[in-house]
Amino acid sequence: MSETIEDLVLRLATERGLGKTICPTEAARAAAEQRGEDDWHGRLGGVKAAAVRLAKRGAVAIYRKGKPVDPDDFRGVYRIGLPKPPDDSSTE
Repeated sequence: MSETIEDLVLRLATERGLGKTICPTEAARAAAEQRGEDDWHGRLGGVKAAAVRLAKRGAVAIYRKGKPVDPDDFRGVYRIGLPKPPDDSSTE
C-alpha cells in the first residue's frame, strides 16, 4: 500500500530530523517511485499542496532561505522541515 503524499512528506521530514529540511523534489521522486512512475515532475504540485496543508496544521514548516514562511504566501524555491521549537530563552 502506498502512502499519501502528505504522509510521505511528513515521513521524509521526520526521518531527516529537527533542524534539517528536505527538498520538494525528494518527496516528488519518492511519490513517483511508489507508483512505478518515471516522471516525478508531475508530482511537484501535489507535494507543494501537501506541504501547505501540513504547515497549516503545524506538522511541518516551509522554509525559504532558512526562515519559516507563511504557507499561504510564498513563492519560489522552498524546503520542508519539522517546525523549530519555540525559543525558550525567556527568564522568569
